[in-house]
Amino acid sequence: MLMLKKLLKGAALSAAIALTPMQAQAEEWKFAIEEIPGSIMDSYAQEFKQRIEAKTNGDVTVKIYPLGTLGTPTELVEQVADGVVQFANVSVGNLGTIVPESQIFLLTYTLPSDSASVSKLLGSSPVIYDQLGEDFEKKGLKLHRLYSEGPQVWTTNRDIRSPADFDNFKMRVMVSPILLQAYEDLGASPTPLAFGEVYGALQLKQVDGQVNPVSAIEEMKFYEVTDYMIWAGEQELVTSVLSGTDWYETLSPARQQLVSDTTAELQDYIHGIVDRFNAEKLEKIKAARPEIKMVQLSDAERAAFRERSQATHAAYVDIVGDRGQSLLDALLAEVEAL
Repeated sequence: MLMLKKLLKGAALSAAIALTPMQAQAEEWKFAIEEIPGSIMDSYAQEFKQRIEAKTNGDVTVKIYPLGTLGTPTELVEQVADGVVQFANVSVGNLGTIVPESQIFLLTYTLPSDSASVSKLLGSSPVIYDQLGEDFEKKGLKLHRLYSEGPQVWTTNRDIRSPADFDNFKMRVMVSPILLQAYEDLGASPTPLAFGEVYGALQLKQVDGQVNPVSAIEEMKFYEVTDYMIWAGEQELVTSVLSGTDWYETLSPARQQLVSDTTAELQDYIHGIVDRFNAEKLEKIKAARPEIKMVQLSDAERAAFRERSQATHAAYVDIVGDRGQSLLDALLAEVEAL
């Protein structure tokens, strides 16, 4: 991949030199997302497209590629790093094998308990954009923004109130070493599975449950093949907006500022979209399947899972090393200060 990146970078620079000023103005930016049309990620990408095209008077056009169009989420990230795709919006759970440090956002019971504080943290954290951003750049990735798609909800085929209830329970998770450890620490048997395969696996009883925000549960119809929706308060689904550093560095300072300004503007925009989407999608689920049991774990029930989650912090440090401990300490200090 590194050789391909060098070749592409050289080709891009040669092309930029060869183009006349008039030709250089016309650009198409490919924006790949790991969700379907009409999803939260699609809303983000569509708004990004509208604003970029308006600000450049159409000199830059943005083409959006939804779930499955260009490959798996991991493949999208590789394509961004290689300069084949200019932007990708993928969940951090799909970055674990590429940027191990990013798995800090998969640690259960670590982020603030309210969505407004999570949004504030993800929008302005020096730990994220100054420190963690360096880890992305070492992998050829420019981290533009992180945002949350809302609280994660367990959809299960049985009531889960304690770690003991997770015994012999196959929980589908994204392909991430720390997620595997996290749900093992909570008492489950974590099962990595591609997003597009989850519905069938639930339907065929190959897995007993999965975890996603309400919006994804409704869009992917997971509620049709589950008996319970459980709010355990363990984490929110954090997603990343990325570019390849090689491509980004070929942009003029004005174009770089355009991207920076636009992604900053979208931080508040997408928070409002997330709140609205999750509320509307929950009502759709209730109307479509009124018999589904919705459970909010009590503070005492959450405390038992929270205690188990501390072991995952040590696992994160084992995977990432001293760098992981430094990032975790700094992020926890930011959370404490909110």
